[in-house]
Amino acid sequence: MGSPMTWRATVLTLFPDMFPGPLGVSLAGKALASGLWSLEARDIRDSATDRHRSVDDTPAGGGPGMVLRADVLAAAIDAADVNQSRPRLLMSPRGRPLTQSRVVELAAGPGPLIVCGRFEGIDQRVIDARNLEEVSIGDYVLSGGEIAAMALIDACVRLLPGVMGKLASGTDESFSEGLLEYPQYTRPQEFEGRTIPETLTSGDHARVAAWRRAESEVLTRARRPDLWATKSRQTGTKSTTDG
Repeated sequence: MGSPMTWRATVLTLFPDMFPGPLGVSLAGKALASGLWSLEARDIRDSATDRHRSVDDTPAGGGPGMVLRADVLAAAIDAADVNQSRPRLLMSPRGRPLTQSRVVELAAGPGPLIVCGRFEGIDQRVIDARNLEEVSIGDYVLSGGEIAAMALIDACVRLLPGVMGKLASGTDESFSEGLLEYPQYTRPQEFEGRTIPETLTSGDHARVAAWRRAESEVLTRARRPDLWATKSRQTGTKSTTDG
């Protein structure tokens, strides 16, 4: 078992059997088994008060689908976070996009309580009353928040002390400096007529670092102009690929 300070993720869901899922294998799974972090999946239906364990109702004002009730979900949140000392997140396509900087903040804390929505969403009143931070992992809609919660947890867990073999693995990658990661290569030296760039086999660490930086900038400008614009505003400098 881990220490009392072990990073802890609590997930409120209608489908607790979905967890740990992918979080139970690879780096996250090994770290979970060794007690470097802990995971609790709690069934929202446990907080229902009727014999049918109802958690939803029709949307006020009419319309299709169902909405998670404020009273049931609030009770589930209160039972899971008695001390009100943890970040409370709601996975939602209308939330603020999850960024690496926010992941770093969450990984440095005690671990979040994550609400996974279903149906047409959840009653706005519980979002307001329980101060839920709405978080999105992309501009698309999933069947529920569980897969999004797994993505967020995985992003945090890999940054926890002792999870990755080398600290550099977590600091020299996409988004760590506001740029996409440079291309990677390994043996064989030649693959279907394509060779590893000569700079990477030169043994000149300064040249390698400069090449990687330049490639990161080229990729970011081409694929994520939004990130490049933000990076340019922050630094006030031009790319090494600019004229």
